[in-house]
Amino acid sequence: MVGRDKEQKELLRRYRGNRAEFIAVYGRRRVGKTFLIDETFRDKITFRHAGLSPVEGKTSGQMKDQLEQFYYSLLKHGMKKSKRPADWLEAFFMLELFLQEKDDGTRQVVFLDELPWLDTPRSGFITALEGFWNNWCCNRHNLMLIVCGSSSSWILDKLIHNHGGLYGRITCEIKLAPFNLRESEELFQSNGVRLSRYDITQSYMILGGIPYYLNYFEPGLSLAQNIDRLFFEKQAKLKDEYDCLFTSVFESPDYMKKLVETLSRRSMGYTRKEMIESGSFSEGTRLTDALKALIAGDFVDRYIPFGYSKREIHYKLKDPFCCFWLHFLSAPKGNASGYWQSIQETPRGNTWNGLAFEQVCFTHVDQIKARLGISGIRTNESAWTLKGMESAGTQIDLLLERGDNVINACEIKFTAKEYRVDQAYYRLLLRRQELLRESVSQRKTIQNTLITTFGLEYNEYSGIFSNVVTLEDLFKT
Repeated sequence: MVGRDKEQKELLRRYRGNRAEFIAVYGRRRVGKTFLIDETFRDKITFRHAGLSPVEGKTSGQMKDQLEQFYYSLLKHGMKKSKRPADWLEAFFMLELFLQEKDDGTRQVVFLDELPWLDTPRSGFITALEGFWNNWCCNRHNLMLIVCGSSSSWILDKLIHNHGGLYGRITCEIKLAPFNLRESEELFQSNGVRLSRYDITQSYMILGGIPYYLNYFEPGLSLAQNIDRLFFEKQAKLKDEYDCLFTSVFESPDYMKKLVETLSRRSMGYTRKEMIESGSFSEGTRLTDALKALIAGDFVDRYIPFGYSKREIHYKLKDPFCCFWLHFLSAPKGNASGYWQSIQETPRGNTWNGLAFEQVCFTHVDQIKARLGISGIRTNESAWTLKGMESAGTQIDLLLERGDNVINACEIKFTAKEYRVDQAYYRLLLRRQELLRESVSQRKTIQNTLITTFGLEYNEYSGIFSNVVTLEDLFKT
């Protein structure tokens, strides 16, 4: 298995223990939750069941279908035929009887995948799950209950932060994150896909290190050919993934997509007040819950831009796949086979590369800090825009405000060669530093830092940068 060493070690440590375990694994759709459990506990799972996907949009009979499928899973694992369960209380009682019959004193692993899908309206699922754990599972020292879900907000609200009968019952929670650049490279190598780190970074700017997407890459094809095959050909593998992503995770997918599409229009995002003033959203719990769910699912980031007050919380879209889809596939543009190959050196392609690479850098702040030698220093990370001004010279891509009274003002440049500072850009940086100096305490030192692909071309102006971070640094663990 590529990556996931930490998560796998923790799961196996729990498996070797001598206590009942209730483990929740959650994370973005396609991030590899099911694969992690199946690979870690291959041939060790006593009972395995996955909820039925709601993608079809069925509005009636959902509970009956879920119960029937659960019954079929019991039969497949060796339960003797009986009447089908009428509700979840009966279904879990049947599971208890099945596990008792199978119990030989060794560890029993029960894996319930896509748990949120089982919790259909008015099904009483959570109440039945409470009874299953509190009245039976928790007293069985050899039982290990593992639940997974792509709806991170559901897992957090209904299980981890539950205030009812499941309060404090989760013994281990694992939030599975997308791969970083280094792990993405390892996955490509294990699949026989040979790409340069420059190309791997571009794949990350589009797919965000989601293993399921990266596994679609075909050896022998270039990056651009693979992207065309995944998105722009007639039978493209990921052509419908955007809609499926929201339908399978959120109860109100159209509302969530509208919110994501709004946030995608500005790189620094919007405040809640700005979203409401746009006329597309109303004040209330619906917007609150939607933003909370998007943050929990790692689609949206909640932050305060440097220099803004604590009340000016911004929300920005950070999921690379959604950013790419909305930028290039949200509306018909006559895109055809070979589209991505043709756009690579165009102004539109270059603009996209610059914006997308900024998000890669935000995702790899730990690697940037390691290169700067400040891993142990507390930092706040955000972009900076001088209030009321969005012209050239009034924005900085990434600020690292450090606990040692130093600010790294990071310029992020995605180029195919060493970056060259000319006289005009040198003066722009001086002006930008001057404006930033007016906004911060005189006790703080400002260091201009360049984050780029292949480094800095040294000339009479390159000394403006105190530090340089390259792709090689971003690929380190």
